[in-house]
Amino acid sequence: MSATEDEQQRLLQPGNNSSDNPEIVIASGCGASLPCDPRRKLHKYLVLIIMCLLSFGSYFVYDNPAALQDVMERDLNLNNEKYMLFYALYSYPNVILCFFGGFLIDRVFGTRLGAIIFSSFVTIGHFLFAAGALVNKPGLMDFGRFVFGIGGESLCVTQNTYAVSWFKGKELNMVFGLQLSLSRVGSTVNMNTMKPLYDHLASFMGIGHHTLGITLFIAGVFCVFSLLCAFAMAFFDKRAERILKKKEALTGETIRISDVKNFPLEVWLLSVICVAYYVTIFPFVDVGLLFYEMKFDQSAKLASLCNSLVYILSAAMSPFTGFAIDKTGRNVFWVIAGVVLTIISHGLLAFTFFNPFIPVVLMGFAYSIVASALWPMASYIVPEYQLGTVYGLMQAIQNLGLATIAQAAGAIVDTKGYLLLEMFFLALLCIALIFSLLLYFVNAYKKGNLNLSTAKRKQLAKLEEKAAQ
Repeated sequence: MSATEDEQQRLLQPGNNSSDNPEIVIASGCGASLPCDPRRKLHKYLVLIIMCLLSFGSYFVYDNPAALQDVMERDLNLNNEKYMLFYALYSYPNVILCFFGGFLIDRVFGTRLGAIIFSSFVTIGHFLFAAGALVNKPGLMDFGRFVFGIGGESLCVTQNTYAVSWFKGKELNMVFGLQLSLSRVGSTVNMNTMKPLYDHLASFMGIGHHTLGITLFIAGVFCVFSLLCAFAMAFFDKRAERILKKKEALTGETIRISDVKNFPLEVWLLSVICVAYYVTIFPFVDVGLLFYEMKFDQSAKLASLCNSLVYILSAAMSPFTGFAIDKTGRNVFWVIAGVVLTIISHGLLAFTFFNPFIPVVLMGFAYSIVASALWPMASYIVPEYQLGTVYGLMQAIQNLGLATIAQAAGAIVDTKGYLLLEMFFLALLCIALIFSLLLYFVNAYKKGNLNLSTAKRKQLAKLEEKAAQ
């Protein structure tokens, strides 16, 4: 399927160039039905599907312990502290590893090799985790989760970097929304399949750590699938680079660790918004089940549905909110709107006894807005050769916040109750709102492009293109 020299010439000739006619399908050399020009929409959307599936396996197996918590504690004789170590060994190392993973993507590996390496860590780490369960060795399971963590967050960095490389422009917000959507699908599928799979295997194998290990090995198939997607992405990206002669457009600049201290102020504001916002979503869902049962007198089944609705709605809505942001621009205003809606949602949950499904639906919608509008803004701030490091930095700070706030949320619930926890989340959301407003004013003062309309961005892009010619 690789491009021949003749194919390259045909793609780059004025009459066949997709920039002149984006609907051209080049049949020769690739088969009559495959759209070969990497700039053609059908080709890019095929690549987008593969790109979104890069981290599907990682998200699916990340919450295998949550889906099988009671099984693990029984079959492996674990207490709650040892069980929670499976998550701590993922989050805390990524406070540092995620940043250096982004730096290595920019400076050493490149996106293609980085995606393969980090996807391999995810796959190897999960199979070590499964092997530890099979032989009833929690220590080996801990080591597996650590190896898995080395790859998991850095793989997300490569996915974000790929997204900017392929879709920077009018489709980027929708792409980030779609990536979020499929990642949440992975988490949701995990929660609804792992326990039934274990029960099915136990019906003829019996309960025990052997059945648990085999269940986890079967889940690892999704990691292998995502690793294959990493190889497929490398093929398509290398081919596009060759055909479109992307190397000729590179400046030759490379990232240095010392560059971090010179990152624009907007990068740090984005990082604060990211951590202050996300810690009011994930830790809340982690402890939300009992909250709905106790305050709103819901059954366990209804409380579970209500608690999972944030992820289900964000998975369904993110592509559409991303599309809306692509059409309008104004990313900062969208982030501000999403934060305000989340404040209203947590306020309703804290101070009223309204049907909790109403604020939870609002929260899921708001989360899809913020996630779709926030992450693409990094690509408007720094050059592409620094992008992996910036995304690594943002996710490292996010991991630090998630690890510490999750522990703090549990302690607040144990000692002070859910009302104070909601007050804590509302305070964090106010911080996110303040820094979102700061981001707007700082970028406006610098005459930056974070909050430009889509029409204005297109106009500037055309002017830059003419100036380059």
